[in-house]
Amino acid sequence: MVNENDLARVASQKLLRLTTVRRKTGAFHTVELWFAVRDRKVYLSHEGKETDWMKNIKKNAQVSFEIGDSNFTGKGRYLEEHADEANTAKVALYEKYYGKASKEVIEDWFSLSKLLVIEQ
Repeated sequence: MVNENDLARVASQKLLRLTTVRRKTGAFHTVELWFAVRDRKVYLSHEGKETDWMKNIKKNAQVSFEIGDSNFTGKGRYLEEHADEANTAKVALYEKYYGKASKEVIEDWFSLSKLLVIEQ
């Protein structure tokens, strides 16, 4: 479960450890990723080809993740490319790691990226 207070407390951490269920074997698959938190949601992105963790979320949305010393569970899903929530994700991720920028810079930065969100 995503607890807002716990999530806010660890939002400044650099990485999260995301665990998905492998779509073929059912075994756990864990990766470290950059992330951003906004409105009790955790945003993730990946540039390029779909990776195993992304394919796993398509098959089984249930995930667990660790940020700092806190553990959470939630459901992951892809964001539609031009949806408002995708724009929120792009801004949250860019500003966390690089600071403020124009909409054009942010759009260019994420032009080859897929965006995902984890929520309750």
